[in-house]
Amino acid sequence: MRILVLGFTGYLGAHVVERLGTLPGARVLGGGRSAGARHGIDLATVRPEQLAKTLASAAPDTVINCAGATGGDAVTLAEVNARGPAVLCAALREAAPTARLVHLGSAAEYGPGTPDLPVTEQAATRPIGPYGATKLAGTVAVTASGLDAVVLRVGNPVGRGAPSTGLPGRIAALLREAGPDPEAVLRLGDLSAYRDFVDVRDVARAAVLAATAPGPLPPVLNVGGGRAVPVRDLVRGLADQAGFRGRIEETAAGSVRSGQVSWQCSDITAAEQALGWRPDHTLDEALAALWEGDGTP
Repeated sequence: MRILVLGFTGYLGAHVVERLGTLPGARVLGGGRSAGARHGIDLATVRPEQLAKTLASAAPDTVINCAGATGGDAVTLAEVNARGPAVLCAALREAAPTARLVHLGSAAEYGPGTPDLPVTEQAATRPIGPYGATKLAGTVAVTASGLDAVVLRVGNPVGRGAPSTGLPGRIAALLREAGPDPEAVLRLGDLSAYRDFVDVRDVARAAVLAATAPGPLPPVLNVGGGRAVPVRDLVRGLADQAGFRGRIEETAAGSVRSGQVSWQCSDITAAEQALGWRPDHTLDEALAALWEGDGTP
């Protein structure tokens, strides 16, 4: 089986590639903007006809799209998260119409949740801000493409190599900077929001299961930890991993998104039914992997 992984050197993509390395008979092809990519592909700028030629050359049985932007201005987010999947689908229809597409979406597409009510894939989507909106546009492009495709709506991934652009990676970087100083103070925003954290290794396993599952899959599957955890618990858990001896202070105001989306949790029943998938790793295990890791998957 020839599996093309787009964004193969990114946080999620690198873990997916690592997981694919345990799959017998899989030939993994790297695609992306990095110098080491076997197939140079920039979904933010490539024309559909150019990408179709690249895909015809790669001849993939499956494409796993891990390319995405979590930060940057609205234009950058739209180019990567919305335009990218649309161009990919157009090129696949021309060059590899029978290939399965596994696209990594985001739970941010749902927007604000209701406390104690995990969201199913049938829930209304009400994203807050450009990130969630552009990820939702990418999901719509995939689900409306007519391809053999599935979108995995990923919660908040935690684990080895987490980038500093996300909360877990940012907190880890602050803790490394603080070191063992008992006088150190971490001044953070309001940590009262609830999030659905999932080990990045479990995300990778879900992507591989979706890539290899026989028969058609539901258009969207939630991939999360399946429970809402206070962000405060994640920060304190990571501080324990680090042996942090200082003080954590929460300011009155947090990020705009935390204020607008105070509770998020995904119902992961459908992923279990379709893929036989449930998380293998606890949040403590994910935090340990993040802290002990050297920044690479």
